[in-house]
Amino acid sequence: MLHIVLYQPEIPHNTGAVGRLCLATGARLHLIKPLGFSIDDRQLKRAGLDYWKEVDVHVWDTLEDLRASAATGVPWFYFTTKTQQSYWDATFPAECYLVFGPETRGLPESLLEANKDTCLRIPMEGTRSLNLATSVGIVLYEALRQNRG
Repeated sequence: MLHIVLYQPEIPHNTGAVGRLCLATGARLHLIKPLGFSIDDRQLKRAGLDYWKEVDVHVWDTLEDLRASAATGVPWFYFTTKTQQSYWDATFPAECYLVFGPETRGLPESLLEANKDTCLRIPMEGTRSLNLATSVGIVLYEALRQNRG
């Protein structure tokens, strides 16, 4: 199973859109607190449409709590604009964790430094970043493509 991890997401409609992506692909969504909205937020449910109640979503107090519950040996990938390694060069196994940071600040430097070998970026020109839901969609469907069959 693919796991999408949103670390301290801030914008409800992005999280709702990511939830729909997860439902459409069979991925599990993990939300790491603090959240910038209530899980019952109208905007979140609006972006997730009537699908939100069907999303396989888990809310965690900390990333460490999630990591402690994850199976040993399952790889984690961290997405950032602060690396040169492209997701195009990554091999995503059928089970892995794809971690995305909050919309306004990205993942913490300490997390990136501790995991620099598995930090990846989405190549882009003319902008410093992409919308969170767009980024998740790009990477999630690449992981699915690599594991089709």
